Amino acid sequence: MSAVTKICLVRHGETAWNAERRLQGHEDIPLNALGERQAQAAALALRHTRFDAIYSSDLVRAMRTAQTIAAPHALPVHSDARLRERHFGALQGLTRDEADARLPGEYARFRCLEPDACPPGGGEALARFAQRVHGALDALATRHAGQQILLVSHGGCLDVIYRLVTGKPLETARDFPLGNATLNWIEQRHAIWRLVEWDARQHLDRSADELPI
Repeated sequence: MSAVTKICLVRHGETAWNAERRLQGHEDIPLNALGERQAQAAALALRHTRFDAIYSSDLVRAMRTAQTIAAPHALPVHSDARLRERHFGALQGLTRDEADARLPGEYARFRCLEPDACPPGGGEALARFAQRVHGALDALATRHAGQQILLVSHGGCLDVIYRLVTGKPLETARDFPLGNATLNWIEQRHAIWRLVEWDARQHLDRSADELPI
């Protein structure tokens, strides 16, 4: 029987820009007070869960969340830039309304989930972003075959991972939640992914979902 590799996925705690509904992308925004409490609640919920390794996006909002969860386990947090949010180019820092007003054509293509559309200003195409995240996930699953690991990342990253695991196309509108600091479990056996549990939030008082694009 092939060993099962289990992964717990956690989106970072809330930031001020989450609360303001701003596109963050690669902008390095820290957790706000609620985000800190959410990270602590996730740490409490996972304190008795065994992990063989913990990985995080290198952006501060994810690293802070991961370090808070890692503390009871006495495990280091391995920083991995491949787990960063998608780069939104000139859309970063804008609310959805601001993006629609200032860059209506570009934002329309972004909102319609065109896989090869690159936001202006050095943005990352959705298909290329998904390829980056899938590559990181597969590499870490191979490195930790038969083990249980924690990955702390971003809403966009969890979005493309959910689609990979369930077979949902990138171009399809999202119909699943992506809450801050919720717990999401997937597993791999014989190179086949399976969704175990998604968006468990019993440990949280509040968790805002990532807004649909």
